Amino acid sequence: ANRFRTLIKDTQFFDILVGYFYTSGFYEIYKSFEKTEKIRILVGINTNLSNLELNEEENNSPQQSLQFSHSEAKQQFSKEVIQEMENSPDNKEVDEGVNIFIEWLKSGKLEIRAYPTANIHAKLYIMTFVESDRDTGRVITGSSNFTKAGLLDNLEFNVELKNRSDYEFALKKFNELWEDAVDLKDRYQDTIQTKTWLNNNITPYELYLKFLYEYFQDDLKQAEEIFYKYVPKDFMKLEYQEQAVLNAKKILQEYGGVFLSDVVGLGKTYISALLAQQLDGRHLVIAPPMLLDKDSPGSWPNIFSGFKEQADFESLGKLDKLLKRGVDKYKNVFIDEAHRFRNESNTTYEMLARICRG
Repeated sequence: ANRFRTLIKDTQFFDILVGYFYTSGFYEIYKSFEKTEKIRILVGINTNLSNLELNEEENNSPQQSLQFSHSEAKQQFSKEVIQEMENSPDNKEVDEGVNIFIEWLKSGKLEIRAYPTANIHAKLYIMTFVESDRDTGRVITGSSNFTKAGLLDNLEFNVELKNRSDYEFALKKFNELWEDAVDLKDRYQDTIQTKTWLNNNITPYELYLKFLYEYFQDDLKQAEEIFYKYVPKDFMKLEYQEQAVLNAKKILQEYGGVFLSDVVGLGKTYISALLAQQLDGRHLVIAPPMLLDKDSPGSWPNIFSGFKEQADFESLGKLDKLLKRGVDKYKNVFIDEAHRFRNESNTTYEMLARICRG
């Protein structure tokens, strides 16, 4: 990339012939093109290699050139642009590089075409200098595609050709291919501006969805599943409860505590029992006396028993006795109606803090 930047500064015309093109290669060096009068990019059309190899084996002959129609070439190129933008970093550099690329397409400073054959595999960069410069032009050829990986990341090998005959031969072949290529200017602009995140016509609703995705993307990609040791008979496995358990476990591991907050009737006690199954160590449940009554089907002891999860239970009003017995053995503390301890200046808050600290 450094050699490219050095030569491009004095280049009047810059022609690129590569099998693979990604805008990532452009935004890495586009600032060096500011004095360049004309840039032409000629790319190949990517196809599924396994399909081509299968076709070759069936025919028992060397791989044939697979011709695309102009419409097919544009559609394939559009797919490649969308895929690149989906995988590209969401940052200022990418945004700026793509916008400059489109601006230069509109002004005519830059043209991009696709050669409608599947097996083009050249990597050729032709630089034509201004008249009266050191020579007419240079050619760089080798293994580097016009991508960020090809120019910066990968270990590539390229050769700079300085002979006039090499330059003229390369330029002649490039021009022959260019004449038969498909113009991608309009398709590129349309794809970027209507099918990628670089869309200037984003609605407030779409922006809201993007915010939600960015905020919750780690949760959406969670591969972890609920581990059910045992569940009560006729227990319904509900997705929202499973998601609550996974989120609670994640927050608990990160911060050492978590709130399970929801409206009445959505099964916070069941969620707690499921969460207890995911945690190591001994459990302590602190709750109002009426919610510890074993004669009540929905009480903490009965629900934990239904999940065959062992725990000790204590009333909210007996924290002092709990402290006297000792709490070092408990690793996990479940507190029902925790809002009763919101005032940190009273004695019950202080006792609860001591219990949670162990």
